[in-house]
Amino acid sequence: MEESLIGNVLVAQSGGPTAVINASLAGIVAEALNHECIEEIYGALNGVEGILNEKLVDLAAESQQVIRGLKYTPASALGTCRFKLKTQEDYARVLEVFKAHNIRYFFYIGGNDSQDTANKISELAKSQGWQMRVIGVPKTIDNDLPMTDHCPGYGSVVKYLSASIRELALDHEAMGNHDIVSIVEVMGRNAGWIAAGTCVAKRRNQMEDAPHIILLPEVAFNADYFLAQVQECLKKNKFCLVVASEGIIDENGNYVAAGDAQDSFGHAQLGGVGEYLQNLVAKNLPGVKARSCKFGHAQRAAAHCASLVDANEAYLCGQKAVQAAVEGNDGMMVALVRGDTEKYSCETVLVPLGEVANGVKHFPENWIAEDKISISYQFNKYILPLIQGEVCVPFENGMPAYVRLAKEPVQQQLPPYQSA
Repeated sequence: MEESLIGNVLVAQSGGPTAVINASLAGIVAEALNHECIEEIYGALNGVEGILNEKLVDLAAESQQVIRGLKYTPASALGTCRFKLKTQEDYARVLEVFKAHNIRYFFYIGGNDSQDTANKISELAKSQGWQMRVIGVPKTIDNDLPMTDHCPGYGSVVKYLSASIRELALDHEAMGNHDIVSIVEVMGRNAGWIAAGTCVAKRRNQMEDAPHIILLPEVAFNADYFLAQVQECLKKNKFCLVVASEGIIDENGNYVAAGDAQDSFGHAQLGGVGEYLQNLVAKNLPGVKARSCKFGHAQRAAAHCASLVDANEAYLCGQKAVQAAVEGNDGMMVALVRGDTEKYSCETVLVPLGEVANGVKHFPENWIAEDKISISYQFNKYILPLIQGEVCVPFENGMPAYVRLAKEPVQQQLPPYQSA
């Protein structure tokens, strides 16, 4: 173990929120309070944007009740961003803020792009001789981060969507007469983990159970084959329920549905797959009632149906990040490793940020069934442990009693930043 580094903690959240991202924040704050080398615990509002603008809050001033409440509260309590540090001036400003507030420990909770940012900040601090330890904490519902068995946030989105699909299936079975095609559009971007996970909605993995068709980005979409499979399904069932990942592509590698807009990292704005498939069915299958629904942001915010395993592992990742930093580690991300015992177990390891940054872990081909529209039963061993248990959300006047941070501001030390 290296000599203790005395100074302050800064933690930030970035990218799309999840139902359990705040559990990681709670784990960081709770663990940081246990170490004498950590003097103050700060949070940056809205990720790296908050750092640039020196908008920091005092997390140690929050009540213990609120910190505990983060474990069942969805979304990013500190606020989030999709902002990319672009210029040398941006990076210089980040380090200037760290120095002004004696930040010696920086924890960034986020996905692919966030881990890239954390890696660059770590390298910058080293190059400038500023002693600081940077640890990334994994977060993404897409489950596409390399170097980790799974990501906090994934189990909960699968649990919520699968429960909703099972409920939709009961509705459609009551209404259908071999004439309903229902398309559910889900998130996931370029990886099909979320769409594939909804296979657990099947009661006994039988063909008649929904979802009947699952469309993944890893399989090129063919309209004729899709329509033929829909017709085949309707011969056997009162309805056909399709789960489609937002990022499905055609045989040329182009998104089936994507807008012209891009975020600051150059990612296309996805959405519209459900409507595209609905129109395709309506146009080509007369007499069929085509409908689509898009859960959108609701699927990543559904803490009322979060997985307890997921929430506990998110909290664990926060704890382990602090422990790793205090022990002298830098430029690493906490990763989850599944035990090789028959009963599910999970522990953490550290992996280099540089090996995680900007990578994408696709859904494995060997878990895609031969028909290319369903998921192999072997996948169940992977996904089922991740959705076990329910987070206990307190209710008040019939509604979830989620918490909000007080966000007591930390006094600014620097002049306002004018981005180049």
